Amino acid sequence: MKINEEARQSLEIDDVLELLAAGARSELGRAALVRIEPAADMKSLISRQNLLAAYLNFIESGGNFPWNEAVQVVSAALDEARHTGLLLGEELLKVRVLLTLAMAVKECAQAAKEKFPPLVWFCDRIREFSDELERLSVLNSDGSLADGASPKLREIRAELDQKRREARAVGNGFLNGPSSGMLQERVLSMRSGRFAVLVKQAFINRFPGIVTDKSASGNSVYMEPHALVVFNNRIAALLEQQRQEEHRIFGELTKMLLDRRNAVNEAETALAQLDLFYCMDDLIHFKRWRIPELVKRSEFCFYDVRHPLLGERAVPIDVSCGRDFRALVVTGPNTGGKTVALKTCALAVYLAWCGLPVPAGDGSCVGNISAIYADIGDEQSIEQSLSTFSSHLKRIVSMLENADADSLALLDELGAGTDPQEGAALGIAVLEEFLRRKTLVLATTHHNPIKRFATTTPGVEAACVDFDMKTLSPTYHLLVGIPGQSNALAIAQRYGMPPDIVKRAEECLNSDELNVERLIGQLQEKRLAVEKLSRELAQEKQRLDAERKKLQQSRSETERKRDEMILKAERESQKVLDDAEAKARSLLKSLQGAARSAGHREMARQKMQIDKTRGTSAVRQNAIEVRRTPPASPRLAVGSPVKLSDSSVKGEIVAIDGKNAEVQAGAMRITVPLAKLTPTAAPPQARQSADEIAIVRRPEGVPSSIMVRGMLADEAIPLVERYLDQAMRAGYGEVAVIHGRGEGILRKLVHQLCARLPYVSEYRLGDHSEGGWGVTIVKFR
Repeated sequence: MKINEEARQSLEIDDVLELLAAGARSELGRAALVRIEPAADMKSLISRQNLLAAYLNFIESGGNFPWNEAVQVVSAALDEARHTGLLLGEELLKVRVLLTLAMAVKECAQAAKEKFPPLVWFCDRIREFSDELERLSVLNSDGSLADGASPKLREIRAELDQKRREARAVGNGFLNGPSSGMLQERVLSMRSGRFAVLVKQAFINRFPGIVTDKSASGNSVYMEPHALVVFNNRIAALLEQQRQEEHRIFGELTKMLLDRRNAVNEAETALAQLDLFYCMDDLIHFKRWRIPELVKRSEFCFYDVRHPLLGERAVPIDVSCGRDFRALVVTGPNTGGKTVALKTCALAVYLAWCGLPVPAGDGSCVGNISAIYADIGDEQSIEQSLSTFSSHLKRIVSMLENADADSLALLDELGAGTDPQEGAALGIAVLEEFLRRKTLVLATTHHNPIKRFATTTPGVEAACVDFDMKTLSPTYHLLVGIPGQSNALAIAQRYGMPPDIVKRAEECLNSDELNVERLIGQLQEKRLAVEKLSRELAQEKQRLDAERKKLQQSRSETERKRDEMILKAERESQKVLDDAEAKARSLLKSLQGAARSAGHREMARQKMQIDKTRGTSAVRQNAIEVRRTPPASPRLAVGSPVKLSDSSVKGEIVAIDGKNAEVQAGAMRITVPLAKLTPTAAPPQARQSADEIAIVRRPEGVPSSIMVRGMLADEAIPLVERYLDQAMRAGYGEVAVIHGRGEGILRKLVHQLCARLPYVSEYRLGDHSEGGWGVTIVKFR
C-alpha cells in the first residue's frame, strides 16, 4: 500500500508510531516501529499477520523467546566502519551481544517451528554466527581485549607487568631510602604514563631526577627519578606496542564483521521484529487492540475503533465502507469529531496494512487497499500564494490523477473555501467521479446539497457525528444512515448571540434549506429513539438470558442430585442382593440330602428373578451414566479411527446419530455411545465386503470355550476379555466361559465384564446340559 508524505503528515502517523514505540524493550524495537512501512501487496500482508499470529500463539502456549536488555542497534556502527575500517572494543561488544541473542532466538524458533510454522522466518533471517562469536570471545565484559586475544599481546602484557613491578621496586627504594626526606608524600605516582614521586619545592635541585609536572597547590613538583627513566621508557614502548597490537586485532575483528555485514543486519532486523511483536502483544492484552481479518475486496469495517493519540478520551465508533456503499459522507457541526473520524479510519487501515493490530474490537476487517490519499486541514501557503480553496483543489486534483478502485480517498470539508453553491456542486461532481472509479471515499461536509446527494444516491451513505441538543455539545459518536445538522444557529444562540439576530438568520435561510435542516433534525430524533429502544431490548434480552442460564443451572443441579440419589439406591440394592445371595449359598452348603437339592432348585428359581432385577438396575444406572457423561470430543467424526473404552476393540466410525455412533470393527458393526469412544492413531481393522463376510472361516486356535476355573481373578479376567474379543472377531455367535461354581467370585466378575463389553448382546448361566452355574454362555451382537 502506498501513502504520500503529505497524507502521512495529515494523519499524524509518525506521532502514533512514536507512541507505540514507547512500549518496546529496546532501541531495536523502537526503530523498527518508527521505520515500519505498509506491506506492498496482500500476499506480503498475509505473511506479516501469520508471523505475528504465530508469535502470539507461541507465547500463549507458554513459550518465551530469549531477550537481553543490553542489545543495541549495531548497523549504524557497521556502516561507519566501512569508511574507518575500525570498530572499537565497546562497539564490538555490542555486536557480540546482538549475535549471541540472535543465535539463542534462532535456536528457540527452530524448536517451535514444527508447531508454529511461520516462526521459521526467524530461522531464515538469522544466519550461523558460531565462528564470529568464538573470535569475539576475546573481548572482556567492558569491551577490552583479553590477554589471550593473540600470543603477541600476551607477551607484551606479560613484559609490561614485569617492567611495572621492577619500576615499583626501584621507586619504593626512594620512598624508604635516604632521599625520602625530600618527598612531599611517600607515594609512587603515575604521571602521563610514567612513574614519578612528589618532591618538596625546596629540594628540586638536589633530588636526582627530572621535573615532569607541578602539584595542584604549587608547593611541590612531580619528578621522575633517574633510576626509573629506563623502566619508564621501556613501559612507554610496550604500551605503544600493546596499542598497535590491539588496533590490529580490532581491525581484523572489524573486517570479519564487515564481510558478514548483510547477515548481521538481517539478524538485527529479526531481533527488532521480535521486540516489535513483544510491543504488539502488550497492546493486544492490555489495551484491547485486535488483529483485523483480511478480505479480498477493497473495503474496511471497524468496530469500536479509537484514535490512539486521544488516549482514554477517545470515543469508540463503528464505521465501514466498501461493502454496501463506496462513499461515506459525514456531516455535523464544527468540533464535532468529523475529521477525527476520518483520521481514525485511515490510521486503522494504515496500521492494519503494516501487519499490526488496530485499536478496534473483534470482528474488524480490512481489504485490499492499494493507496491512501488525503485532503485534510487548511494548508495555506503564502510562498505558493495558495488560498484555502486552492490548496484543497491542488490535493483533490492529485488524487484524481492517481486514485483507482482499490484506493482510499479522504476529503475533509468537501466544497469548503468558496461560494457554497459552487463548492457544493463541485463537491458532488468530485464524489460522482470517485464513484465512477469505484474508489473508497470518506468525506466530511457542511453543505446541504452534498447531504442530499449522500442520502439519495446509490453507493453513497450519509452519516453524522451525534450532537446533544440539550447541552449543544458533541458526543463524538458516529451515526451511520442519516445526515447531521450543522446546528450553527443553535450554537450561536448558546454562546450569547442576541435572539433577534438568530431569528433574522433563520428568516434569511432559504425555505428549502430550512426544511432540510428540520427534516434532518427529525431523523436524528427518531434515530436516537430507535437506538434507545434497541439498547433497552438488548438489556432485556441480556437479563432474560441470565435468568434462563440460572434456571438451566438450577435444573441441572436438581437432576444431578436426583441421579446421585438413584445411583446410591441402586448400588445399595445391589449390595443387599449380593449379601443375600452369599448368605443363601452359605446356607445351602450346610444342608444335606433332599433338603440341599430342594434348596438348589429354589435358589435357581430365585436367581432368575434376582438376575432380572439386576439387569433392570444396570439399565437404569447405565442410562444415568450416559446422561452424566460429557459430550464427546469434537475430534470424533465419520471416518475417525477409534478405540472402544474398556476394550481392545478398534474400528472406524461409519455413522453418528446424536450421542451414539456406529463403529465398523472388522466384520461387525456395533452401536456405541460416543462417550465410550476415544480417538486412536492406530489404523482400524479393514472393512470387509458382504461377500468377504460370507466366507469368513473360524481361525485355528480360537476354541468355542475358555477354561479359567481355579484361576485368580487378576489372572482370569484379562484372559476372558482377550478370548471374547478373539471369538467375536472369529465369527462365533456364542461361546462358553467355564469359571466353575466355587464361591461365585469369578462368575460375578465375568458377568460384570460381559455387561460392559459393547459387542456382547446377552449372557446367562448354562443349563444342566451346558454345565450349570459353573458356566456362563455369552452371545455376541
